[in-house]
Amino acid sequence: MLLRVLRGVVGLLLLAQASTASAVLSIEIIGAGEHQIPVAVVPFGGDAKLAQTINEVVVGDLQRSGLFRLVDPAGKSPHEAAEVSYPDWQARGAESLAIGTVSIQANNRIEARFRLLDVVKQTELAGQAVSANLAQIRAIGHRIADLIYEKLTGDKGVFGTRIAYVNRQGQKFRLIVADSDGYNESIVLERSEPIMSPAWSPDGSHLAYVSFETGHAVVYVQSLYTNQRVALADFRGSNSAPAWSPDGKQLAVVLTRDGGSQIYLIRRDGSDIRRITFKGAINTEPNFSPDGQYLLFTSDQGGSPQIYRMPATGGVEQRMTFGAGNNFSPRYSPDGKNFVFAHLGNGKFYVATQDFQSGQMSLLTDGGWDKKPSFAPNGKIILFASEARGRGILATVSSDGRVKQHMFTQSGDAREPVWGPNF
Repeated sequence: MLLRVLRGVVGLLLLAQASTASAVLSIEIIGAGEHQIPVAVVPFGGDAKLAQTINEVVVGDLQRSGLFRLVDPAGKSPHEAAEVSYPDWQARGAESLAIGTVSIQANNRIEARFRLLDVVKQTELAGQAVSANLAQIRAIGHRIADLIYEKLTGDKGVFGTRIAYVNRQGQKFRLIVADSDGYNESIVLERSEPIMSPAWSPDGSHLAYVSFETGHAVVYVQSLYTNQRVALADFRGSNSAPAWSPDGKQLAVVLTRDGGSQIYLIRRDGSDIRRITFKGAINTEPNFSPDGQYLLFTSDQGGSPQIYRMPATGGVEQRMTFGAGNNFSPRYSPDGKNFVFAHLGNGKFYVATQDFQSGQMSLLTDGGWDKKPSFAPNGKIILFASEARGRGILATVSSDGRVKQHMFTQSGDAREPVWGPNF
């Protein structure tokens, strides 16, 4: 296969005035996929230090997915297809083999040349040459891991995406953006008052969030390129729960300016505000469908918090969840076929999903303090807030409930997580 050169694999710059660190999240993997794919990842040839970093990223990503069994390449170090002895890898139980080289080019750019081989069929599955700045060495590893994931599972990888969450330490609140594995932490905002409800713009360039820094809840939109921000909703009462439309042109927000919590639509520049819920109930936590035609939201209009759906322009509201327990924080799956939410039953919070067609609800976690779930862009992983070891943590669960991770911050409590888009 002809190698395809990709330049500038990382589409977004880090925040202009942000601080960065190494890994801010330590990750524990719980469980594994039903059928793990055996794959061997040979450390790249060329620059040894760069090769070690790329190998650590690729192996770490594949292990965290729970879908792969890493075959030990010890004693074998092919870097080109012509150097591969397929019977040797078949004897080790590998079905796929990742090899390559890495080198420093002019202007401190790195080029990694990568191949993924089918050990059983003795053919090449994929090949790329990925180029990036030296500071983006981990992004190269994520890109390679994504390619392996995509070719071997048929689903798009999300290792190169980012997450946002709030870290509370004492009386300090920090809104943080980090890579999906916890590296490259960037502090978007730091305040002595609560920060809540971060929401990514569809292109990943902005975050909307709620801050109490002025004494009441205000919705802000902040650029991740320039760090500049504007107050999108600063009306009397409370302004909360921002949610972007898929085209990025407007947001749904929850305001109490007219009495009670109601949902409004507002342009991203703060103009053309329109109220779309009118019942005398608490209506909150809106979320747009992938096609922008509908909103899911939480409402107590039936006597207890449940999930409802309505046209995004307003109209008839349809109750989606029934039965015992309360339900909160709905989020559409990327394909629009189901939604994830927090379910409160028997004194515990669970992460649950429900299929639109069948109406069937499935609990994905064992219960405890599992809240604020959001899908990864490929719909295969769900990020949520939880508790362990006496503090707030981030956690993930696969969409089938088999693979779970606990993600611990170095200090303080983690909360309000949301997975960013592909970009």
